[in-house]
Amino acid sequence: MPTDLVFEKDSEGKIITTKPTLWHCHGSRSLRPLWALEEMGIDYDVVSMQFPPRINEPNYKEMNVLGTVPYFIDGQQRMSESTGICHYLVERYNHAALKIDIDDAEYADYLNWLYMSDATLLFPQTLVLRYSLFEPAERQSPQVAEDYKNWFWARLKRLDQHLARHTYLCGNRFTMADIAVGYALYLGVTNGLESGYSESIKGYLARLMDRKAFKKSAAVGEKLSPFVHPELWTMRK
Repeated sequence: MPTDLVFEKDSEGKIITTKPTLWHCHGSRSLRPLWALEEMGIDYDVVSMQFPPRINEPNYKEMNVLGTVPYFIDGQQRMSESTGICHYLVERYNHAALKIDIDDAEYADYLNWLYMSDATLLFPQTLVLRYSLFEPAERQSPQVAEDYKNWFWARLKRLDQHLARHTYLCGNRFTMADIAVGYALYLGVTNGLESGYSESIKGYLARLMDRKAFKKSAAVGEKLSPFVHPELWTMRK
């Protein structure tokens, strides 16, 4: 998985890839599609970057105007939403083992878990991070961070109830929905929020993190992570 790739470009100067290619920062939302790619076993490339890439990666915003991760290109298809990339991959490459078919009775639940993972379970964590770490000291707000920590924990109720009766989210098997929700729970652990997890949620996350594809994906880009190596931190520069 090279990080010094040379890409073809179209007539507008936009990158064209010959295989799915993911721009990734260790521990960020790009872990979702990276984990998905590993589970699917398809040929792909990954470009590891130092967080935040909008500051540390020259010309990155010329490709992705938002400056966020992930960024994903498959041929001429371009995406920046982590859960959307996971959904795209499982449908585009028709990976039956990781998806729930549209005619399946659990299809609606599958989609709901897939998108709940970001809109409901990840959003409050971004505010915890912002107001406890990312903002300069004079703009940090322990009260906002505390409020959104409690909001995140409250949003785990449906998941807790479901996992009391199920090993995985849909179809009695591991699917793309588990990758999407699993990442949100993993981020909670890295944010120090696991004390609000029930035993059912802790057991579920442990099962997911024990998967070979997760372990491999979670290690990618670690050397460039300011969360692991604080001397690399440039967020406030």
